[in-house]
Parts: sequence; C-alpha cells; structure tokens
Amino acid sequence: MAERPTTNWRRCIAQEAAELAAGTLDSDCACFADLFPDELLSATDAVLDTFEAELPALAEGDGEHVFAAVQRVVLALNAVNEAHDECAFETDEREQLCAYIDEALTEQGVDVEALTARRGLGRHELTDQWRDW
Repeated sequence: MAERPTTNWRRCIAQEAAELAAGTLDSDCACFADLFPDELLSATDAVLDTFEAELPALAEGDGEHVFAAVQRVVLALNAVNEAHDECAFETDEREQLCAYIDEALTEQGVDVEALTARRGLGRHELTDQWRDW
C-alpha cells in the first residue's frame, strides 16, 4: 500500500524528538511537532481511512466512480485544512497528499494517466478541480 503522508510526518516528528533529546538539534530549529499537531494527523488519517476503504471497489468501477472518490477525499482534506486556519498543508504536504492519492489508485489498477487524459487533464491535475489546499 502507498505510504500515507501522515506516516512520513510522524516519522519526522519522532526523528526530531530524538535529535532534541540527544542534544544534536537546537530547539529553535525544531518545527515538526508544531507543523503536525496530533489533531491534524488524526483528522487527516480519518479522511485517508475513508478513502482507502473505497479503493477496492474503484478497481472495478468506471472513471466517474474514481473521480467521485477523488472528489470526496479532496473535499474532506479541504475541510481538514479549513479547520486548521487554511495552513494545514503547505507545498510539500500538498505534493505528498496528491502523490499518495495517485499511488493508491494506481495500486488498485486504476490507470490514472488514461483516466485524467479522458477529461483533457494531465496526470498531476487529478485533484485540482476540487483542491483548496
């Protein structure tokens, strides 16, 4: 399964905490715990849980079902972002979330490139129609 961005973010938090504890990182340089509070991680994981639960059915579905699932996950992530003052997902996080959605679909047998091309979109425009973050 594609690695969730939240897994990476938690790994960064743990690494930073270990470096702080070891004295190899100045506390003024620590930022991951502030960037990714537990509430944000939990809310994002809840959205991704719902998306992942839909994935098996998408392999059998048509493009409209796939786009509907993408719309639902993106709108739910928009709500998470809104709940965090519109700054939950910065550039790196946006890229990780978009890559995760693409990879998760691809692993289920969805040809994302062909799917987006049928709508006159580039592969990396899969989420753009609904994405506010």
